[in-house]
Amino acid sequence: MYRGRFAPSPTGPLHLGGAATALFCAAAARRAGGALVLRVEDLDPARVVPGAEDAILDDLTWLGIRFDEGPREGGAHAPYRQSERASSYEAAIAALAARGLTYLCDCSRAEIARASSAPHAGEEGPRYPGTCRGEGMRARPFRRPPAVRIAIPRGAVGRFVDVLRGPLEEDVDASVGDFVLRRSDGAASYQLAVVVDDLAMGITDIVRGADLTSSAARQALLAELLGGELPRVLHVPLLVSERGERLAKRSRGVPVRDHREVAGADRDPRTLVAALARAYGHTVPRSGSFDDLVAAFDPRALPGGPVCVTEILEALA
Repeated sequence: MYRGRFAPSPTGPLHLGGAATALFCAAAARRAGGALVLRVEDLDPARVVPGAEDAILDDLTWLGIRFDEGPREGGAHAPYRQSERASSYEAAIAALAARGLTYLCDCSRAEIARASSAPHAGEEGPRYPGTCRGEGMRARPFRRPPAVRIAIPRGAVGRFVDVLRGPLEEDVDASVGDFVLRRSDGAASYQLAVVVDDLAMGITDIVRGADLTSSAARQALLAELLGGELPRVLHVPLLVSERGERLAKRSRGVPVRDHREVAGADRDPRTLVAALARAYGHTVPRSGSFDDLVAAFDPRALPGGPVCVTEILEALA
């Protein structure tokens, strides 16, 4: 049975790009006759904005999206907030440690950059050169609180299925090296938490933003080492400014909440749903509902590159 999930971070309001991803995620699940899970990714308490979770869930409801499981709905795989699932992440680290696949690392970002001659790997900096790998998990004097890294078997390949591109693989050791499982502040890393939760919740399909494309191989490898398999993935193109830059969540006209009221009256949510669907290559009526998007949904219709927010704002004007 198809099981999809939408996993927002409550670090600010739901923006138009997140709304588009949520709509396609929900449409894919509905079209497949499957279930849709809402999981809140609130691993970093310092970045969580009070009230943001409720505001995001309200906006998703307003758009016409309904979840089968989640913080409000409950379900067999609760809890649905990552901040309440720490024991699962620690169990996964313990299982990997028992196989000699983890080690402690107190390297700083600056030290890693100086030690590496490799180019930067996305937002996470250069490939980690394995400076602390030989020390393993043994107790020793640390210059700062250590993180826990995965000791990637040499030549290990992350294999996964991209809905649009088919089977893909990447030499994770060569591209990013031993990545972090638990940060120095004690919190599970995004890569670990996502994989553990998707396996535990039986997720079969992931629809998410294209900014997470580079994470797929790492997550596939980690899922395999934990005895599972990465779900199929579909990456939705990013929503960008006229200059091609990533949008700030709070920029005027970007939050969904900015479009829920027009001239002092509630806007029909179908207007926004249709504007997003059409900007992302799906032919629906200009007053089309979420059900119209479900009927029209086709991953192959998604644009091959980023979508400019101006197209959506002009349709809503």
